[in-house]
Amino acid sequence: MAIRTLTIPATLNVKDTIRGVKDPVMIGPTETWWTTRTPDGVGTLQLRRSGEQTMEAEAWGLGAQWLLHQAPRLLGGDDDPRGFKPTGKLAGYWRRRPFLLGRTDRPWDSLVGAVFGQKVQVANAARARRLLARRFGDPAPGPKPGWVLPSPDRVAEMGYHQFHPLGVERKRAEILIRVAREMGRLDELTDRPPASVAARLQRIRGVGPWTAAMVTASSMGDADAVPVGDYHLPNTVAWTLADEPRGTDERMLELLEPYAGHRWRVIRLAKANGRAPRYGPKLSLTGDGLHLGR
Repeated sequence: MAIRTLTIPATLNVKDTIRGVKDPVMIGPTETWWTTRTPDGVGTLQLRRSGEQTMEAEAWGLGAQWLLHQAPRLLGGDDDPRGFKPTGKLAGYWRRRPFLLGRTDRPWDSLVGAVFGQKVQVANAARARRLLARRFGDPAPGPKPGWVLPSPDRVAEMGYHQFHPLGVERKRAEILIRVAREMGRLDELTDRPPASVAARLQRIRGVGPWTAAMVTASSMGDADAVPVGDYHLPNTVAWTLADEPRGTDERMLELLEPYAGHRWRVIRLAKANGRAPRYGPKLSLTGDGLHLGR
């Protein structure tokens, strides 16, 4: 076990900051838990707000020291929103609910969540991720029961039939296996700009712009990520920025252009505050499955 006290801005919205990194992190009413496979081994991190400007970080396992070092980045320590100048109702959202963009620096975690999230509801993708960790991963160290995702090497050796009990069909299973076999080369890209990483990811068959953007947003804190190919997102952005109940990818990109450099920040604000009116039947398709531009 290792412990570290972190100094944070008094105005930091911890919940919204960490929410952007999605699957790897569990958020509770007063604390956050993260289990992952670090470069030093598996580890568990707990974050607790202990004062207006302090948080206590506690970690367990071989990856404990790495997690304590990463904790400030998870809390948005590398993010710089100073150039973000929202207008209209977006400015009101930002005044009421400012946040930073956290990052995990664990692209494998993000890739598993994003690939499983192609063409399915979020709940189904999260369930598949949990089952993969429980059946093929490792127990999480520390006092809270949990499981860590299997390593890319382990997944690279799996067959697509082993994913069926997880609720993952052959197509997504084969994409993840291909990604796992590329991770040795992908890990070398962590210090490159997010756009370069996204372009490299899309060279893997089955990984399109939606998946790549979700990965750079969560693992790299990419403030300009745009998940093109999402079913709901163009509507949400069009409604928030132009009071238009329906939008296309092209319209979304047009509306986001004035915020270049901070487009993921705009998307996060829009999703949190600006739900478009719902017309017609609900669809669950998201991600690269709609834009089979892989």
